[in-house]
Amino acid sequence: MIQSIGETAGKVWQFLNDKGEANIIQLMKGVEAESSLIFEAIGWLAREDKLRMEENGGYVTYSLRGRMKGGAE
Repeated sequence: MIQSIGETAGKVWQFLNDKGEANIIQLMKGVEAESSLIFEAIGWLAREDKLRMEENGGYVTYSLRGRMKGGAE
């Protein structure tokens, strides 16, 4: 199970690296994994301080720490 979460965390990281930011619906559509694994992967990345989360109009957007909006670092 830990390996599956880690692999999904890698997929989420790659998706966010490619897209810049996403909400949970976009992550679920863009990452091939069960929704429970995506939530666990978000927790994994947050615990490793690799994820920025911002509330925006009643929903949360996720992006990678160290990455500015628009793709610049």
